[in-house]
Amino acid sequence: MCQPEDDITKEHPSPPLPQNWWWNPTSPPRSTKHHARAPFHLMDFLMQYRWLIIIPVVLPLSFLWARLHLARAWIKKRLRGEATHEKHCARIERVQQAVKGHAKGTDGLICTARPSFWSVSTRDSAYKKGARYQVDLSDLADVVDVDLERMVVKMEPYVTMGYLTATLLDMGVCVPIVPEYDDLTVGGLVCGYGIEGSSHKYGFFYDEVTSMEVVIASGEVITATRDNEYSDLFHAIPWSYGAIGMLVGVEMRLIKVKPFMKVTYYPVAGSIEEMTKAWNHFLVPTDKPWAEYVEGLIYSSTRGVIMTADYAEADEVKVSGKVNNMGFWYKPWFHKYVKEEILDKTDDGSPVVEYVPTRAYYHRHTRSLYWEADLLVPMGNHPLFRLALGWLMPPRVSFLKLTMFGKMWKYYNSRFAAQDILVPLHKTAACMELMHDEYDIYPLWLCPHRVFKTRMGTMLDCEKDFDKTPLGPGDTKDAQMFTDLGIWYTPGHILRGEKWDAAEASHKLEQWLIKNHGYQTLYAITELNEADFWRMFDKTLYEKCRKKYDAVGSFMDVYYKIGKKNLSASALSAKS
Repeated sequence: MCQPEDDITKEHPSPPLPQNWWWNPTSPPRSTKHHARAPFHLMDFLMQYRWLIIIPVVLPLSFLWARLHLARAWIKKRLRGEATHEKHCARIERVQQAVKGHAKGTDGLICTARPSFWSVSTRDSAYKKGARYQVDLSDLADVVDVDLERMVVKMEPYVTMGYLTATLLDMGVCVPIVPEYDDLTVGGLVCGYGIEGSSHKYGFFYDEVTSMEVVIASGEVITATRDNEYSDLFHAIPWSYGAIGMLVGVEMRLIKVKPFMKVTYYPVAGSIEEMTKAWNHFLVPTDKPWAEYVEGLIYSSTRGVIMTADYAEADEVKVSGKVNNMGFWYKPWFHKYVKEEILDKTDDGSPVVEYVPTRAYYHRHTRSLYWEADLLVPMGNHPLFRLALGWLMPPRVSFLKLTMFGKMWKYYNSRFAAQDILVPLHKTAACMELMHDEYDIYPLWLCPHRVFKTRMGTMLDCEKDFDKTPLGPGDTKDAQMFTDLGIWYTPGHILRGEKWDAAEASHKLEQWLIKNHGYQTLYAITELNEADFWRMFDKTLYEKCRKKYDAVGSFMDVYYKIGKKNLSASALSAKS
């Protein structure tokens, strides 16, 4: 006989939530800079009504592509059988043969054959235009092996986060860091930038990698680990964006996970300084263990929500909590749900607890592309739209790029900001104030991050004297705590019909980062010139490995891959 629910609750009462001391709703908002009125431009009209193409064309294409991709992957898997080390090695050998066939100086520089519109980056990858030596890595898209004894997974660079979590979670394991967007690939996250709400414990995505397989300019495949003879290559690959060699395999650590996440929402109100104090408190509490995940959504200069999440067993969920399966197509978009159901409905900032299926939590920002979908499909979060067409979301970034033609792409990037920046934790408030003044974009995403000290000349490292006593919140002798701040939207100045200079705002932000030991992520458009780029990043190990592994003249230099003023591939041989 089933026990009544009331009796279960009495027998297993939920622990009381702590009082929220971070609720000061009387704090005045930070003043906003106002600019001169902007003249009307036809492109504004086209951008405003872009949804007339996105809904009937892009959304169905995105849905069909996703289904065809799944069907194609299933068919290919049936034809070739389960992924094996032998098949993985055969694919690597094909890459090796392609690279060995490259003639330095006459064939142009090597890059992947992946079309630029398939990338999730806001850059147009102009460096690939006219490239004469492209190497196809598209076959390298399998999870090769899951070793539950060693607790590692071996995978290929085109494995996506959506595919990886679907493969691993049924085994009760996952990688420690799962960047939210389904289409992000292992290769991009290792060679570029990959963080999540668990990064305050585990670092970058690549910090949990145990070994890498890299094809260098000679065609040789090298297995690099953190402590073997190729440890310099291991530490140089992150942030190099394929400028040293071609990543063809990754082994990464696994952790045990549970089927649910217990999510606690803490509404916060006050000045930017007060909200960052709350951020520090929930990020690195001194009175209890750190949460597995921490995330902040700041909705204005005075209000936001900080969330913590920990893994939970199904038995705990049955006993003590409500389940929000936010992954269903008819559910509100996550950032809208947090604002409208948590922040807007509180009078005193009381915390709210709920349980979320683990995979739904991992990919909570996918359906709305964080909050970019607010611009792309303005009515997309309406209950009727979600019910009728929500199953078509999200639009694929690659198809969205195809709706931008000619000067439209350039104009779009002058009216839209996509920036992820990394700053020391103690600089968070100052950076938030700068971003408010220059961009006035909300929500503002806060994600914690631990940067591990290397002192090897890696492109990123901790501040020089961070490990001097007293240590900052969350700092240790081996690692420093940082905050990632993310914006992806149209600046408030443009929404108010005012002039706004994207290049000027980006330049001010970049110069501030250089002076304050901050870093700009490289999937976004940058205004950095080459000298300033290498003031922000340390090129010591990067240049050493470029020379040692003969990448110079074979692979494109990282700056000319990511710089806004990048050149065509045919012109890059002199800049390699």
